[in-house]
Amino acid sequence: MTTKVFSLGSLFRDLSSGLVVALVALPLCLGIASASGAPLLAGLLAGVIGGIVVGILSGSHTSVAGPAAGLTAVVAAQIVSLGSFNAFLVAVVLAGLIQIAMGFLRAGALSLFFPSSVVKGLLAAIGIILILKEIPHLVGHDPDPEGEFSFIQPDKENTFSELLATVSDLHNGAALVGLSCFALLIFWDRSKRLKKSLIPAPSVIVALGIVATMLLRETNDPRWIIGGIHLVKVPTFESVSGFFQGLAFPDFSRFGEKQIFIAAITLAIVASLETLLNLEAVDKIDPKKRISPSNRELLAQGCGNVTSGLLGGLPLTSVIIRSSVNINAGARSKLSAIFHGFFLAGSLAFLPWLLNEIPRSALAAILVVTGIKLASWKIIQSVYRQGMAMFLPFIVTVIAIVLTDLLIGVLIGLAVSTAFILRSNLRKPMRRVLEKHVAGDVLHLQLANQVSFLNRASLSTVLEDVPAGSHVLIDASDTDYIDPDILDLIQTYEREDAPARSITVSLRGFHDAYQMQDKILYADFTTREVRDGLTPDRVLELLQEGHERFIKGQPIVRDLHRQRQATAGGQSPMAAVLGCIDSRTPVELIFDVGVGDIFTARVAGNVAKDTVLGSLEFACAVAGAKLILVMGHTSCGAITAAVDFTARNVTAMETTGCENLDSLIEQIAPAIDTAELHDYADWTPERKAVFADVSALSNVRHTINAIRAKSAKLAELEASGSIRIIGGIYDVHSGRITFEAV
Repeated sequence: MTTKVFSLGSLFRDLSSGLVVALVALPLCLGIASASGAPLLAGLLAGVIGGIVVGILSGSHTSVAGPAAGLTAVVAAQIVSLGSFNAFLVAVVLAGLIQIAMGFLRAGALSLFFPSSVVKGLLAAIGIILILKEIPHLVGHDPDPEGEFSFIQPDKENTFSELLATVSDLHNGAALVGLSCFALLIFWDRSKRLKKSLIPAPSVIVALGIVATMLLRETNDPRWIIGGIHLVKVPTFESVSGFFQGLAFPDFSRFGEKQIFIAAITLAIVASLETLLNLEAVDKIDPKKRISPSNRELLAQGCGNVTSGLLGGLPLTSVIIRSSVNINAGARSKLSAIFHGFFLAGSLAFLPWLLNEIPRSALAAILVVTGIKLASWKIIQSVYRQGMAMFLPFIVTVIAIVLTDLLIGVLIGLAVSTAFILRSNLRKPMRRVLEKHVAGDVLHLQLANQVSFLNRASLSTVLEDVPAGSHVLIDASDTDYIDPDILDLIQTYEREDAPARSITVSLRGFHDAYQMQDKILYADFTTREVRDGLTPDRVLELLQEGHERFIKGQPIVRDLHRQRQATAGGQSPMAAVLGCIDSRTPVELIFDVGVGDIFTARVAGNVAKDTVLGSLEFACAVAGAKLILVMGHTSCGAITAAVDFTARNVTAMETTGCENLDSLIEQIAPAIDTAELHDYADWTPERKAVFADVSALSNVRHTINAIRAKSAKLAELEASGSIRIIGGIYDVHSGRITFEAV
């Protein structure tokens, strides 16, 4: 789906969303810089560059880039390791160049390998972290900087101990503003009228927060005055020269140092993984379900990091929190991310005094509501309903991210998800089906797409459980890789173990590289020897068994190419089916038979015309078929037409203009109970359909009696027990046949 970037209808929404994101991003940028041990200005510069540079180059309409909490520990460790922030900036520039190379090499495809359970767990975990981390700020407990989202905090507290400390450290004014803003956001979200407003709720919240701060200052009561750490703190500069003096630049004199390259590679890998994860997650909550190009995002992030490193900013990634706020604020296109960058730059240059009037509790209210939406109970329930294979990796990812950090938590979630895949592969290295062929039962073992050495134990157990005297088919048709250990197991079983227990082994689908040749040692079609050994009753059983496979959707996997070649020299079908030409009654599919197994005669209304009788006589008296099945079906057009023409006493020629149709209607007419049709014109469509189905069954019986009456040879064969003639009605709705001996 493509979206116009420049649209007058969405411009206002993007402007207002960009403003909201900028206001939320502002304290986050400062907090992340502080937690990373970097200059505060570096965090703000990264936010500006993430919005403008990455926003322009990115192909995502919802993602917002900037300094990320997930990189805090990595950045802090590298600054200490390199000895100076200026040396660290060289690593940031190099990391950006590596990301650009990754984009050109299409490394964005890595995002396709993140299981949806882990991505959903990431979203829910971020939501829970926002709730837990922002509740203290919501009520005025502000000792920690915004953006510190790791479980273990720099002050040695953790997420839960900080919540407990909040109880004894509330600020009346901040709590009043925060809780009021939170209540207003909840009410706004539930009001259909307010949700349709052109002004998004977060913008109103920020404005009200500023007004409340100014009003509470008039109380002159320290319990209610919001100031100090309870307000946003934007660095101010007395002059332009003062601003430039605050900038840091990369120290390229250290370019050739090994530690610089190690730091750059580390940053590039971690930032790229976090970006790809966040991009995947943001696309899932995009109301328009747009797909962001991952390779282009790596290029955009790389350019952003090169720019940020050159100008003294922190490394960038796509950030899930800002992106979520962006979506919830009603952003329509990537212009909102670009606007947010300009708003950050403009506010830093012209409005620091106003921004420093924003209470942190008002911004916390916005983030808590965002967290509630990300960690929705409905989302958790929907994942739970998909089964433990989805839910366990999901919930482990959530817990791991909450108790560690984003990247470690995701890696733990990926490990659990991989464990489920391995467990499934270990338990089911193959599909095991007992196939009922005309020549006897065959245990079909269909190997999985990838069969590794881990599957050796389970495959060995399955082969050991094959009953003595059986026939087993080991099928590698759908397999791309078989481990040498598995090949050795199969070869040993075929040559030594199976013969010792009188087990016949057939092989199919083994490539030349496996140094094994295909061999099929059973008849999967009707040969003369097989057909002659069958009784009419056994033939009926085989058709019934095939029909059950059709009903269950478990057809035998047939080598139709081999069957075509094997039957090219002659045929020995076991049965003849007289069916209707209706497109919904494909006989071979309904009975799950292969090439050469049955004769099929199809004529509208399954009537016994002379040419049909000749075909049936050939099938049984000449070719040796053991069974004749006359198969009618419900909702039969020929029967319905015959009933209608008979009831109205008109001919097919008069009604349709078809000059040969009346001969067919005449064949069906004797099966219709005309005594019931005296008030046919008054019947409902439902009653007409029921009567037509009753007539279809009557027509099957009539056709069987006509076969016996008109063909002395077939009657003789039936009387001697050489063949059976039976009827059946196929229900086009259920797909099931009701067999009937007439």
